[in-house]
Amino acid sequence: MMEEIIALKEERRATILAHNYQNPEVQDIADLVGDSLELSRAAARLESDVIVFCGVDFMAETAAILSPQKRVVLPVKGAWCPMAHMVTPEQLREMKAVYPDAAVVTYVNSTADVKAESDICCTSANGVQVVNSLEQEQVIFVPDRNLAAYVARHTEKQIIPWNGYCYVHDRFTPEEVRASRALHPEAEVLVHPECRPEVIDLADHVFSTSGMGRHAQASKAREFIIGTEVGMIYRLRKENPGKVFHPLSEKAICQNMKKTNLENLLRALQTLEPRVTVPEETAARAKRAIERMLVVKA
Repeated sequence: MMEEIIALKEERRATILAHNYQNPEVQDIADLVGDSLELSRAAARLESDVIVFCGVDFMAETAAILSPQKRVVLPVKGAWCPMAHMVTPEQLREMKAVYPDAAVVTYVNSTADVKAESDICCTSANGVQVVNSLEQEQVIFVPDRNLAAYVARHTEKQIIPWNGYCYVHDRFTPEEVRASRALHPEAEVLVHPECRPEVIDLADHVFSTSGMGRHAQASKAREFIIGTEVGMIYRLRKENPGKVFHPLSEKAICQNMKKTNLENLLRALQTLEPRVTVPEETAARAKRAIERMLVVKA
């Protein structure tokens, strides 16, 4: 099946992008594996005719917005991000009316319609830098309340959070951190900024998934406890064969990320479906917010 995928990829002039949380076999076949910021930047500069995005809906939408001349395919139509759907454009417009002087910073884990209502997007890797780059002193931050709380710790600006969350990261508890430290006392604890503040308080470092990868390679530590979706463990072990990685919780699984497999990836290359498109007017407005994000250094 992998041989068929490689052959079809060449025939279709396609590039396969995979998020760090994807199944191991999908990561292995991908041309690029990364976090949302890395994959967004890649989508903007790719020269291929087709982008097969192994991730969830908002990621494929972002690729379609940045590369409207390309055919963007999401192998599983039902692979969606629950947090991205915790805010609607109508709700965001209502909040903007309450805070008319505030800038709107929208996490890329959001729908194209919500991005279109925003001033600038951010990822977990550059959220702090994005907020600090703004002139406004008030910032509406949607949809992740935990990432908003993390950013608020690193800025003088007033952060007005939306009450959304990632169900995977929001479930980590301080008790799990303490128990993991007791089991692995020599390990560094790395957690994602989508975690709750009380979990972040107990960590050694807070990183996006790409940040975790860079830190693991540079650190003198030989053992790590990883507080993010378990798919990241595969990449970390693959890139750091002499080091040991423990998931903070074996239950930290994004069911939607795990829907993509080699079978539906092959079918997507065969049929070039399901195709992801964004209406032109929405795409134009969302693109401005995304492109503003891409020029901010993480």
